[in-house]
Amino acid sequence: MHVEGTIVAGDSLEPIRGRVVVGEGRIRAVEECATDSTDVILPAFVNAHTHIGDSVAKEAAVGLSLEEAVVPPTSRKHRRLQAASRQELVTAMRRTMAFMETTGTAAFLDFREFGTEGALALRDAATERAVHPFVFGSDDPDVLDVADGYGASGANDSDFTRYREAAQAAGKPFAIHAGEPDATDIHPALDLDPDLLVHMVHAESEHLSRVAEGDVPIAVCPRANLVLGVGSPPLRELLDHTTVALGTDNVMLNAPSMFREMAYTAKAFDVTPREVLGMATKAGATVAGLNCGVVESGRDAKLLVLDGDSNNLAGYDDPIAAIVRRASAQDVQRVIL
Repeated sequence: MHVEGTIVAGDSLEPIRGRVVVGEGRIRAVEECATDSTDVILPAFVNAHTHIGDSVAKEAAVGLSLEEAVVPPTSRKHRRLQAASRQELVTAMRRTMAFMETTGTAAFLDFREFGTEGALALRDAATERAVHPFVFGSDDPDVLDVADGYGASGANDSDFTRYREAAQAAGKPFAIHAGEPDATDIHPALDLDPDLLVHMVHAESEHLSRVAEGDVPIAVCPRANLVLGVGSPPLRELLDHTTVALGTDNVMLNAPSMFREMAYTAKAFDVTPREVLGMATKAGATVAGLNCGVVESGRDAKLLVLDGDSNNLAGYDDPIAAIVRRASAQDVQRVIL
């Protein structure tokens, strides 16, 4: 099979006219050629930070502080998660994954609460879905038997040394929240030699020097930071120091729509549309070691096709800016996963 139109191609995300040839789940070729198609073809999104267990508590944190909303063990989030049955959790997560698929997300990096049982519940929810969960487990080092990595809440919450060592022994990544409420947990988080930092809202030059030195990627979630009132990440500075990927964070706070996350990020920060699109596609794939996020030969065929002649997109000047700042779920022509 093949799809034609304006292709956002290669690592540089450069628009070309042509076709993408797909076979046996892989991109076989990206060919420049004349075409009448008005479709726009881009890599499907990789959402770099989610908590989709929160699907049982959508909008339950309106008006709450960070601590009241999500900090364990007494936050509203954790009370709602504990009160839900396993089947309620699985059903809610499965529906969120269906939404992610229809809005062009190929994979997501999820921090899953409640140890091995929590990770297995997410695995069960994913059995009927094409979107791929990269599961960061929690609570127990044994979760690494079923999870793709370990996800820590924050260095001020506990001593995560043994969890970091367990992840290292298992050859799996260790990720940790840092710099969300304030800067006090950033140096302790970096002391753990993490494979991924999440948020870094309050990162300062001394932290960024260490990030650059260790080549530590960062997942940012600007809309969630806005909702919780914790501030805005220094995104320009983060991008100048390391790989930065874009995530939507808690489903309780925001819909896991990469369209909405991109549009907000592009309009609220000193970043280019191409940088934002890279954060929403190839950066998250790089962090998780996934063979997608770029439209080029040999990659997994995870593609998003937009209707470039929709009422919303028709007449665009710059396809990258149109994708990032304007496109929405209503413009999705096809999702190939």
